[in-house]
This record gives sequence, structure tokens and C-alpha cells, in this order.
Amino acid sequence: MSDTRPDPDALLDELKREEEQANRGRLKIFFGSCAGVGKTFAMLAAARIKQQEGVKVLVGVVETHGRKETAAQLDGLEVLPPSQIEYKGRTLSEFDIDQALERQPQLILIDEFAHSNVPGSRHPKRWQDVEELLAAGIDVYTTLNVQHLESLNDVVGQITGIIVRETLPDHVFDMADEVSLVDLPPDELLSRLAAGKVYLPHQAERAVKNFFRKGNLLALRELALRRTADRVDAQMRAYRADQSIAPVWHARERLLVCVGPGPGTEKLIRSTKRLAANLDADWIAVYVETPQLQRLPEEQRARILKGLKLAQELGAETTVLGGSELAATLLAYARTRNVSKLVVGKSVRNPLRRGYLAASAICFATTAVNHLLVPYFALSNVIMVHLLAVVLIATRYGRGPGVLASFLSVAAFDFFFVPPRLSFAVSDTQYLLTFIVMLVVALIISQLTARFRFEATIATYRERRTRALYDLGRELAGALTASQIIETAVGRLEPLFRAKVMLFIPNSEDQLRAATDYGSTADTGVAQWVFDNLQPAGLGTNTLPSNPALYVPLKAPMRTRGVIALLPEETIHAFLPEQQRLLETCAAQIALALERVHYVEVAQDAIVAMESERLRNSVLSVVSHDLRTPLTTMLGLANMLNSPNLPPEQQADISQSIQDEAMRMNKLVTNLLDMAKLQSGVKLNKEWQLLDEVVGSAVRACEHSLRNHKLELQLSNDLPVLEYDAVLIERVLVNLLENAGKYTPAGSHIQLAARHEGDKVRISVSDDGPGLPANMEHKAFDKFSRGTPESTTPGVGLGLAICRAIIENHGGTIDAGNLHPHGARFSFTLPAGTPPALPPEDA
Repeated sequence: MSDTRPDPDALLDELKREEEQANRGRLKIFFGSCAGVGKTFAMLAAARIKQQEGVKVLVGVVETHGRKETAAQLDGLEVLPPSQIEYKGRTLSEFDIDQALERQPQLILIDEFAHSNVPGSRHPKRWQDVEELLAAGIDVYTTLNVQHLESLNDVVGQITGIIVRETLPDHVFDMADEVSLVDLPPDELLSRLAAGKVYLPHQAERAVKNFFRKGNLLALRELALRRTADRVDAQMRAYRADQSIAPVWHARERLLVCVGPGPGTEKLIRSTKRLAANLDADWIAVYVETPQLQRLPEEQRARILKGLKLAQELGAETTVLGGSELAATLLAYARTRNVSKLVVGKSVRNPLRRGYLAASAICFATTAVNHLLVPYFALSNVIMVHLLAVVLIATRYGRGPGVLASFLSVAAFDFFFVPPRLSFAVSDTQYLLTFIVMLVVALIISQLTARFRFEATIATYRERRTRALYDLGRELAGALTASQIIETAVGRLEPLFRAKVMLFIPNSEDQLRAATDYGSTADTGVAQWVFDNLQPAGLGTNTLPSNPALYVPLKAPMRTRGVIALLPEETIHAFLPEQQRLLETCAAQIALALERVHYVEVAQDAIVAMESERLRNSVLSVVSHDLRTPLTTMLGLANMLNSPNLPPEQQADISQSIQDEAMRMNKLVTNLLDMAKLQSGVKLNKEWQLLDEVVGSAVRACEHSLRNHKLELQLSNDLPVLEYDAVLIERVLVNLLENAGKYTPAGSHIQLAARHEGDKVRISVSDDGPGLPANMEHKAFDKFSRGTPESTTPGVGLGLAICRAIIENHGGTIDAGNLHPHGARFSFTLPAGTPPALPPEDA
């Protein structure tokens, strides 16, 4: 029983295609064999029907060519005014794509699909305008003649004798959602032409004698019918695939065409395209860079690039290979890609190349040198000089000149040096073996030298490209900000591509800005279009090719991160296929780096927001608790004072309790204000003074809070005069003393000590209480940090944080630790500087 269930992968691919087409406009082409068959009339008639159905129709551009019937069809349709473009001192009308996009019609009519736009327009071709309209979700009706298809251009030229310059890539025609064939028999078309319904009378007479001959019309009609039939056949195959019908062929054809520098390259590519279309086959255009082709002049290399670009426009996959043997490299690649047919052109080579002439000249020069050496050296040494010349020729000029040098060297050696001289006759038969060995050795050496030279060249280029990518990736990986990424990209790419590099980065509203000041060479408008449409533009592309720079989007996995622009020193160097792939790889790395930095900044902002939220919640939680507790106590005590029978001694106690709670609240608010001042920056009021005075004032301030503890002072007698802010250092001592009294039971001993330690003075507050909890030595100085979460000791955890901020502003350090067997010690240091000299006493 056969399994007729659909392929899940095919269903997923179909769903993906449908999703991509959901927001894209539909393209309908009214297709005909030539002008006059009624394409524009049929398009307008179909548009009027759509308008009657409630569709918003806009006429973008329609060429009536003076035909009254066609012009009448425009009645009732909204026509878009054309834009005016200055070109060579003339003002020309052209389709206004910006206005069309702004009006956003449901359907727009664009006549003459293959039309070339006026230089200075956004796109050089009208079909590129149509692609942008489709991407914006606008349906398009357009017209096209068969002679404008790129793959049929040379065929039409052979039939009619006229080469059509305005052509349309076949893949654009194939992407149409619907093709409507507008057909008219040749006799009827000629009758319309004679009646003046196609051209004006004088134009019609000339057309009948040239393009509009009946034989031409028959051939063009056949081409149009065949091309339409091919499309219907493709639709049939697509339907079979959609319905999971078993395919007719078990293996798909794949063609490979070899692109070369010859003049027939374009014809070869178009023939391959037609063959691939007839076979419903994929096709690949390949250029093999051999040692001989590396030395081609710029004109022939430009022809190769033009051929590759044409193949790409016709829907081929293009690639560049490197190899010493053209045939071997081509066959090896064909096997890896399961190619079924190879298409190659016949090359015509000129034997009198510069390398061959140079090889001949060097061989004759070597022979002349050997004439001077013969009287002093044996013939075996003379042979070595010839072999050396062969090696040098093969190294410099490649395999072909090396082979020629091998034969010339053997012939020269026989003719000039082997007896009898000046004759190819050989008196000693042993020399025959010498000739054979010399020729074989020379050929092997020339072959190996040429191969190693080419492989070294390829290896050097690949190593340079790999090294460049490695260096770029390494530096981008270490970049922490977008500015560092931009600096790295510009610094690495400018020497790599021999071009000026410009980067554009979007702001929060996706509006591009130049990341660096590049002067007038940076066109932000073009960069914005590239960013919005995710397509390259500028030099060498189909969009604004007159722009001197090439603009490429920086596509990252999540979104586009900007645009990179290259202003090359040499145009041809920037558009070699290997350079384009290298640029795409570099752009991808830069985009990934920008995306990484972006999300690092997002993560940092999230962490800061979370930390701020945590601190806010801590402040609200602690402050609300520590403010509410004394307030509740004070309210209760105040109510007790209102009692008329309260004894005087209890009134005094209640009054003292209210005062204590008020002081506690005042201390809490003071700590919060002090912390805010220290974080915003505080100017220290330092003065040279003794430590004894501030210690005494701190002890007096803590008399009430330490009334149930035993305080001991141990101040060294050698304490120097210190430079500090007395108010703030007193605040530190008060916080440390009150903290010791708060966290130790009544009756505990508290010791305040100070001693001179070299270039600093250490002050410490110790107690014999329970000590610090585990791992709290460093956390104790954090804001809102308490001894234990379940601690019932009042406070918000700001005292020690304030102490650390004050001491660090003085250039000192503060730390905490436990004592053995129990107890805690908090100590801080102050710098012991050199006090100023005292003024002399008056006599």
C-alpha cells in the first residue's frame, strides 16, 4: 500500500511561503508578442472592473501612444502626476514612486514593465520600482512584450535583426502571480497597423518594412505562446507538488555553465538559461580562476564580472573557484553539486602572448650567456643554466611559457652546443638520452613551479582573507561599546577593501545617523532606504547605481543594526565575487557585534533597574517600619499624658520616653539625609587638629545611649595632629559607639582605642558582645544591611554605610571583624600627613 500522505517538510515550506506572501502585493503581467496587440487596453479594462468592485485603483504610468481607444479607457481612473527629473539640460517625466507609496492604493497600473528609468531615478529599471511597490503590499498590473525577456534577447535579435536594449530578467517574469496572454493574429495586427491604430501613419509605414514583417510577427507570436506555455507547465508542476502528487522525474536536472573572458560569454549564458528553462533545471554559473586568467587585463576581467552579474539576474547561482587546471577544477565542482550537464564555450587563444614572447627572449639570452661559459665549463653545467632559465620563466609567467621554454632550451642546447654545432644532428648517441632527460626534467620543473606558484597565490589570498576575518572578529569580540565596534570596523575594512568605509546607526525611532563625520560622501537618504528595505543599493547594484558608494545592510539575527557604505578606490576591485562574499561576511560580524553590545546594554539597564527597585523596596520597608514604630509609641505615650490621674513621676518618665523616641526618629532621618549628601558628593572641611577633641565630643554625644555599658578609652600618647573634618569624623565615632551599644547586652564592655601606625592612625571600637554573624565582615558596610534578617534591633542599616563613605572620602579604610573568644571590632584609619609649621611666637 503506497503512502499518499503529504511530506511534512513540504507542508512547512508551503506555510512559510504563504506567510511571506501574506503582506506582499500581487503582480499581474499582460503579456504579448509585440506592440499593438492590446496589452495596455486589456490592462485598463481589467482595472476598471476592479474599480467597479470597490478597489482603490491608481494609474501610475500608462503610455497610450496616441491611441484614442486606449486613452478613452483612462476616463474615471485617478492618474498619478509624473515626477520631473533634470538630465543633460532637459526636464524629463518619470514615474513618481515616492508619491505612489505615499498614496497607498490597493492596485496601481505600471505600463511597459522593462522600461529604463531616467538616470538620477531611485532605480535604473521600472521593474525594480514594481518590486518595491509589491514589497509595500500594493497590487500591480503591468505590460510586457516577449522581446524584452533577457533570455530571449539574442533570439529576437536574430529573427528581427533588431537588438532590444531594454530587457527584463526572467526571474522577475517568473515571480508574477498571474500572466495574461494578450494575443492577436499577425494579419489582424497588420490591419490595425495600416489603420493607424498602433502608430502614426509615417511610423506605421516604416514599421511594416522593418520590425512588423509578417514572418517576424509569426516568430514572435510563437515565442510568446511558448513562454506562456512554459509558465503554465510550471504552474502545473507546482500544483502537483502542492497536492503531494508523485513527481514525474526521479532526479532533477542541474546545469553548469563556465563563464570566461571571451566575447561570447553573454550569448553562452542566455543559451544556458533557455536550456535550463526547457529542462526545468537549476543552473550554476562558475568562473574558474587559473594562473593564466589571473594575468588578464582589466577589460577582460570586467567582462567576466559582467557575465556573472547577467547570470545572477537570469536566476543562476554564481560562484568563483580557484584551481590550476580549468577542466579538472570544473569537473570536481560539478561532481560535488550533482551537475548533469556542462555548458562551455570554445575559447580562441592568441599564441603570441607577452609571456610566450618573454620566454623566447629569455631562452635566447640564456643561450648567449652559455656561449661565454662553454670555454670554461662542461656541457653538463651549461644544461643547468638552461634548466634555471626554465624555472625562472615558469615562476614568473606560468605553465604555458614554461613548457615553451623547455622545448626551446633543448633545441638551443642541441643546435648551439652539441657537436656537430649549428646543426640538429647528433654525433654521439648518448646526447639523445641527455636531450630526453633534459626535456622531461624541464617540463616537470615548469609544471611544478607553475602549480606551486598558483597554489601559493591562492593560499596567500585565502590566508589574508582568513587573517582579516580573524582579526576583525577578535577585535569585535573585545569591543564593549558601539563606538569601539565602529572604530574597529572602519580601521579593519578600509585597507582590506581599499575603500573609504562609512557606518550608519539607527536611533530609537529607526532613523539612521552617520556614526562618524564623513563629509559630503555620506548619503543618509540612500542608507535609510537600504535600512528600510534590507537590500543593498548604490554602486554596482540595481538601486541607485549612479551613487559612488556601495551601501549594504548590517543584518543581525534579531533585526538590522545599521548600514555600512564603501566608497572604493577601484570600482572593479570592490565587485569581484570573492570581495563581495568577504564584505557580506564582515557585515554579518559587525551586525552581530552591534547586536551583542545592544543586548549587553539592555541587560545592564535591567540590572540597574532591578537593583534600584530592590533598594527602593528596602528603603520603603525599613523606613516605614522604623518610622511607624516610634510614632506608634509616641502616640500611645501622648494619650497616657492626657490621663488626669497620672502621677508626676510617671509623667516625667513618659516625657523622657517620648524624647527618646523622637531622637530615634531624628537619627533615622539624619542618616538618610547624610547618605543622600554623601552619594551626591560632599566637600570636606578639613583642618589640622588633635584626635582627642573629636573623641571627647563623640563620647559626650553617646552618654545616654551607652548609659548601661562600660566605656573604656585607650588613646596613645604619640598621636599626631591629623587633617580631617571634625563634624564627619565625630559622626563616624558616634555611629560606631552607638552600634556597639545597640548590638551588645547591658553591662558589656566597649573600648575605643587609637594608636599611631607609621603613616596612618588607626581608631577602633571593640566590644565583648556576641560578635558579627558569619560572612558579615564585608556585608556590614552595605546600605540597608542588618545583622540578621530576623533581628529585632531597631535601625535601617545605614550607619555603617555612612561611616565607610566618610572614611573613604578622607583617604582611609574601614573594616570589621570578630574577636576571640567573642566580641566584635570595627576599625578605621586616617592618613597621618605632615602638618604645617607653626608661626613663630612674638618676642
